[in-house]
Amino acid sequence: MTKKLAYSGMVIISGAAAGVDAIAHQGAGTENTIAVLPSGIDVRYPHANRELIGAIEKQGLTMTQFEPGFMAREWSFVVRNEIVVALGDVLVVTEADIGSGSMRSVEYALEMGKPIYVLPHRLRESTATRQLLAEGKATAIDDLDLFVTRMSQKAKNAIEDTPFIAYCRNNPTYDEVVVKFPSKIFEAELSGLIEVRNGRVSVV
Repeated sequence: MTKKLAYSGMVIISGAAAGVDAIAHQGAGTENTIAVLPSGIDVRYPHANRELIGAIEKQGLTMTQFEPGFMAREWSFVVRNEIVVALGDVLVVTEADIGSGSMRSVEYALEMGKPIYVLPHRLRESTATRQLLAEGKATAIDDLDLFVTRMSQKAKNAIEDTPFIAYCRNNPTYDEVVVKFPSKIFEAELSGLIEVRNGRVSVV
């Protein structure tokens, strides 16, 4: 998935953790990836991924909000995940069980109004992502090529958008748009460029 997204001009943001994070970075290529660390910038954590993180430092981007020398702790992973979600346009959750760390990222995405995508799973597998689908909080990636095409088009739109439309694509609240673009929102709503649902603005 990440290789196809990278070929389409996407940048992959993840936490450089063992497992899915590492696969995402490697698939996209280190030059097309951002690694957000739960430790100081000089601490390549986890140790098993030190070579991968080193390659991202040289060809992509590593970042953290922690001071040099800071060793990762349980709470710093949560902070790291919030940054990952904030930087991305969408959140993709490959697999998660209820109560897992991935679900904290989902909570951040819901708070920020970020679209959430999940992979389909069999019954009794990935209970949390199946619950998100059942509750209408996430969209399943049933067709990978179609998903990549949609994400690529969204990126092109972002380049071509006016500042007003680009802002509205982030699904802000109506009040936020009124404060930032008081002279544009009413005209855009009347002309059908945007619509307001449940207090949030979206581009039609």
